[in-house]
Amino acid sequence: MTAADNNPAAILAAEAEAGAPGGPAGPVGPRGRGPRARNTTAYLTYVAGKLGGALVSMFAVLVTSFFLFRLIPGDPVKQMTGGRRVSSEQLAAMRAEFGLDDPVWKQFTDYCGNVLTGDFGTSYQFHTPVLDKITDALGPTLWLTGAAYVLYTVIGIWLGTRAAWRNGGLGDRFHTGLALTLYSVPSFWLGLLLIITFSVGAGPLPGLFPTGGMESGDESGVAYVVDVAHHMVLPVLTLVAVGYAQTLLVMRSSLLDEMGSDYLTTARAKGLRDDLVRRRHAVPNALLPTVTLMFVNLGTVVAGAILVETVFSWPGLGSLFYQALSVPDLPLVQGLFFVFATAVILMNTVADVVYPLLDPRVGR
Repeated sequence: MTAADNNPAAILAAEAEAGAPGGPAGPVGPRGRGPRARNTTAYLTYVAGKLGGALVSMFAVLVTSFFLFRLIPGDPVKQMTGGRRVSSEQLAAMRAEFGLDDPVWKQFTDYCGNVLTGDFGTSYQFHTPVLDKITDALGPTLWLTGAAYVLYTVIGIWLGTRAAWRNGGLGDRFHTGLALTLYSVPSFWLGLLLIITFSVGAGPLPGLFPTGGMESGDESGVAYVVDVAHHMVLPVLTLVAVGYAQTLLVMRSSLLDEMGSDYLTTARAKGLRDDLVRRRHAVPNALLPTVTLMFVNLGTVVAGAILVETVFSWPGLGSLFYQALSVPDLPLVQGLFFVFATAVILMNTVADVVYPLLDPRVGR
């Protein structure tokens, strides 16, 4: 036995040259698959599965959006005539113009092919491309629901945290009871109450806000911005009242689950103030379910709020969807439904992709 045989460095070098398991060619070497490589592969596989599921869901939405709204009673061609007397030849010509006389299977295949190119067809009642109508109404919806989303997310997380940390106290009982009440109230009914109280006026209280619409129509510049904000107060308040309640309840429940954890007891034993224990340790871990809810709600921001927009005559996607249903304007209804569902699916997928980054236990 030589001196090299007793040298650990020489032994490792020989194993590396021979491609032994402990050398560079083995599992932990440059060409091997160590723990980090395995975790990356598992995460990419997880993401690929979620993306595949999203594509399947979007195809299911495509099928549903085509066939579901054809069950709505009423003839869209007759609705487009506005009740005027029209000959059968004219009705047949209109059906041929919009492709309604083709077999259903052909209408469906044409619809799928057009959607893949971004063409949702032409609106029956507006006689303009569906995508143009959706684009025009998207801005008002994002202003309304986006502002409400930011407010009810911040308020819900803050109040939910305080309610859970002082579980059983007066503030906890008050906020939880109020949240449960508002969460169970129909949004359109709450909107009507706000209109009666703050727009029309109740008793000595005068009307302070417009009853509906997005603008007065005679303002410009800074005055226009103030006018739009004035019109937004009641619909945003309606959405915040319902949305914050859901966020508060989820955040409160998540934080309560963390309250008895050992790491919080350890943090207190180290002498950390109660406020620091809550902010630095408890809240970050309790935020995981709330983050998922935030992404889901972010998807509904694009979908708008059909009932609230209709009650307040807000010219957004929700109000446009209601108008399309009343005809029924099949291309517009199908396009809006597909956009709404796709936004929710995409945000759910983003939440699924981000979640393992926040909690490595997910997706393994």
